[in-house]
Amino acid sequence: MPQHTPDAAAAAPGPVPDVFAWIDDAERARERAGLVRTLRPRPASSPLLDLASNDYLGLSRHPETVRGAREAAERWGAGATGSRLVTGTTELHAELERELADFCGFEAALVLSSGYAANLAAVTALSDRGTLVVSDAGNHASIVDGCRLSRAETAVVPHADVAGARKTLAAHTGRALLVSDSVFSVDGDAAPLAGYAAACREQGAALIVDDAHGLGVLGEGGRGALQAAGLAGAPGVVATLTLSKSLGSQGGAVLGPAKVIRHLINTARTFIFDTGLAPAAAGAALASLRLLRSEPERAGLAREVAAALYGRLTASGLTAARPDAAVVSVRAPSAPAALRWAADCREAGLSVGCFRPPSVPDGVSRLRLTARADLTGEEIDRAVETILRTAPAGATDR
Repeated sequence: MPQHTPDAAAAAPGPVPDVFAWIDDAERARERAGLVRTLRPRPASSPLLDLASNDYLGLSRHPETVRGAREAAERWGAGATGSRLVTGTTELHAELERELADFCGFEAALVLSSGYAANLAAVTALSDRGTLVVSDAGNHASIVDGCRLSRAETAVVPHADVAGARKTLAAHTGRALLVSDSVFSVDGDAAPLAGYAAACREQGAALIVDDAHGLGVLGEGGRGALQAAGLAGAPGVVATLTLSKSLGSQGGAVLGPAKVIRHLINTARTFIFDTGLAPAAAGAALASLRLLRSEPERAGLAREVAAALYGRLTASGLTAARPDAAVVSVRAPSAPAALRWAADCREAGLSVGCFRPPSVPDGVSRLRLTARADLTGEEIDRAVETILRTAPAGATDR
């Protein structure tokens, strides 16, 4: 039987094309624009004064939070072992959901593996092709991605524009929802929740609010922006949040009417097809939540530190957005200047965030400072002095 002989030309070795050659051009373009991002592993114990993380209440290393993580891992194991609908739901997850809902003033809660996953779950499961989703232009990327994945008609309205949101909702017939951050992560300004809620009531639309930066900082004892606005548990209102900021752990949650939570359990893909939150993260979040209940003054302290940073930096000529919660955003002259400013702060012993395009919707680069409830007066002095001393030319108006 004759053997098959491969075509000689096909068998001959030849140059292998670089199918990712286009990445080289993209990298060079980022370098020219000063937009290169790199990972910077930090040690377990850093000498830097931290004004970059989202540990608003200083609980990520609190002994009770760490104990909660350790005891949960020892009891339940290192991982959830499966999706929440298979083996990934423990009694600990259910306990955390009950206490989150009770603390924030909602009927029920559902814990997911991240705040990002929580936003994707809420937006996609509560909309479809016939739904109008009205989204604030300043919303977090996870909301933007939720809108894209929902396959709904999405209308982006100008930032904090209640009239624009109302007009957009009124022009639509059929199911609709409005989605917004409670506190926007770039400038730290609060959304007009009362106005958004009124527009939704008038037009029969649902309201979804991402309270990632409000929980632990706003509301009575840190119960969040929706509680502060009198909207916690209100009909037609759903909240999403993260466990990785004020609670110093990891994970996310959706809070709302019990029937909404049941609907998400049955339809939200980032819940159904994702491994459950690790027990250690659930245990840490629950311990932090209980600390916040017992020490409600932490919320006010975080806001006081933010106000102090804003007041002293602007009094010295820097331009900053007035903080409504714990984020203080200081404008830089350009993306390269912001990058250099943050690096100079680091060299001086201060860690600050650096926001540049495309992370900022308005294209303006900034230093992003996190006000933490556990910062001392001496540490605030040191932070302000360092930021002012390293400020690039053009950063101040003096």
